[in-house]
Amino acid sequence: MAKNLPYVLVGGALTRIFEKIKSASVPERFTQDFLSTKLGFKGGNAKAVIPFFKRIGFLATDGAPTDLYRRFRNPLQSGAAAAQALRTGFAALYEMNEYVHDAKDTELKGLVVQATGAEPDSRVVRAIISSFKALKGLSSFEAEAEQAEEEEQEKADTSTGIQEGQAQPSFPPSSHRGLNLSYTINLNLPSTTDIKVFDALFKSLRDNLLGK
Repeated sequence: MAKNLPYVLVGGALTRIFEKIKSASVPERFTQDFLSTKLGFKGGNAKAVIPFFKRIGFLATDGAPTDLYRRFRNPLQSGAAAAQALRTGFAALYEMNEYVHDAKDTELKGLVVQATGAEPDSRVVRAIISSFKALKGLSSFEAEAEQAEEEEQEKADTSTGIQEGQAQPSFPPSSHRGLNLSYTINLNLPSTTDIKVFDALFKSLRDNLLGK
């Protein structure tokens, strides 16, 4: 079944748009007005940026910027966020080649044609490749791998209860923290009517087990 991969026809401007959102404030909703007045990109082709951002996970369905959008604006997380966005938006290509970002141009084009069923020389194929490369150029897959490893470690720490600063179990105060033992003693008494035998037996139990 043919896949509908995300793309914009202003591929050359896409990198500039990505850079602009790093310096612009985060809007409540990423609208066409924000794109044209705040980022300075007008025209019909620029409208495709909003659905493209939704496909790569930068915007929610209502146009609200996501956590991934905000992470991309953070210089320390930007590369990892872009790599995650690339995997999200172009998941169909990654299903065919998990290292598609390292593929040569001819191989990338072949995968796009295979995924979409479009003509190799079509405008759509060129736009998809251009959009893929624009996002790829901002991605750091090493940073993405390091972040994923850190997140897995945090999950492991949480599950084993050894997160830094986690409260240790406390016990109620007690004046006696010794070891408390109880005994069950079964006696086989001899058949005798001599009371002295019983007196001697119980005296021995008291002296040896209960203390004098």
